[in-house]
Amino acid sequence: MNYQETTHWMFNQLPMYQLQGASAYKEDLTNIKLLAAHLDHPEKQLKCLHVAGTNGKGSTSHMLASILQEAGYKVGLYTSPHLKDFRERIKINGEEIPEAFVCEFIAKHKSFFEANDMSFFEMSVGLAFDYFASEKVDIAIIEVGLGGRLDATNIITPLVSVITNIDLDHTQFLGNTPKAIAGEKAGIIKPAVPVVIGEYTPETQPVFLAKAEENKAPIYFASDLITEVFPSDLIGDYQFHNKKTVQQTIEVLNAQGEFKVSNENLKSGLLKVSKNTGLQGRWQQLGENPKIICDTAHNKHGLSVVMNQIGKESFEKLHIVLGVVNDKDLDAILPLFPKKAQYYFCKPDSARGLDTEILKEAAEKHGLLGEKYESVTAAFNEARKNASANDFIYVGGSTFVVAELPLDAK
Repeated sequence: MNYQETTHWMFNQLPMYQLQGASAYKEDLTNIKLLAAHLDHPEKQLKCLHVAGTNGKGSTSHMLASILQEAGYKVGLYTSPHLKDFRERIKINGEEIPEAFVCEFIAKHKSFFEANDMSFFEMSVGLAFDYFASEKVDIAIIEVGLGGRLDATNIITPLVSVITNIDLDHTQFLGNTPKAIAGEKAGIIKPAVPVVIGEYTPETQPVFLAKAEENKAPIYFASDLITEVFPSDLIGDYQFHNKKTVQQTIEVLNAQGEFKVSNENLKSGLLKVSKNTGLQGRWQQLGENPKIICDTAHNKHGLSVVMNQIGKESFEKLHIVLGVVNDKDLDAILPLFPKKAQYYFCKPDSARGLDTEILKEAAEKHGLLGEKYESVTAAFNEARKNASANDFIYVGGSTFVVAELPLDAK
């Protein structure tokens, strides 16, 4: 199979949460452990940082990778989901995994995947570990896919565990309270491995403290410990807490003595995240006059920060291109959006995309008025056609919506 055929098989023959939702969620680590053994345990050859959290784990992972690259290390980076191409998930020093490696890995192990009913995510994790081990990276940044305790990435023993924050998301899997979700995220805390917590609440802090005590794991609360926050090319307001988390993680890593990251490496890495890693879709500007911003925020915590940041912008009229997935709690997120805006409702091109008519009707109940469009592209083009030079266009609501935009345009 060529690359397109290979990824098509991966996406469509096996469960993939990004496309299918609940049916793709595995409730134990049996399969990934089986796969790791089949691959001769590449994860045991890796030195890792493990990053979990409801929001910000992607930005945090990319910041860490950029900083370690600036310090001269060969850095593997595994994240999810991707926006345009599957290979975005697996990079070394910002370079995507070669198409040939993906094809050869799937071809070599395809019969094993089929015989053992491997999920898309399990295959992807195995591929990342195998690639990083074969390329002998100095360190790998591994982002959790969903939750933590039962996530396929949770077979590693990292140098530092990182949990960015907790909010109500994926409640059908992780629980419907911050305490329950914190318990799932805290599942990445390992015996004697330091853990950095980005943000906490009175409800979640005791969960982290108890799990750290149980594992005799040193615990650091970055929001309390980091006082000076360095600038970054990632300019969304929500990056303030992510940068604290990253700076604390680097401090803990440095204290272990194996890796050395200077303040200069830290500062330059934070300023070159997009350049070094190729990160896209986080308060990313796609145009000016009118100013066009897209963002992948999709839950209450993330969207509340983004909407607050929009409120700080200066513009004559606000245009919002909005699409969501069908498991989203609309009554939780729609009240966050400003009523004084022109809305362009759309359905992302995904089996999980919410029907535009349902979204439009729900939005109208919250005073959000606009028209529906057949696609993200049609909605985006109409917003650009209607906007004057002094207006502001925001596009978001889902990673899938952002994925359909011309992200390289300026």
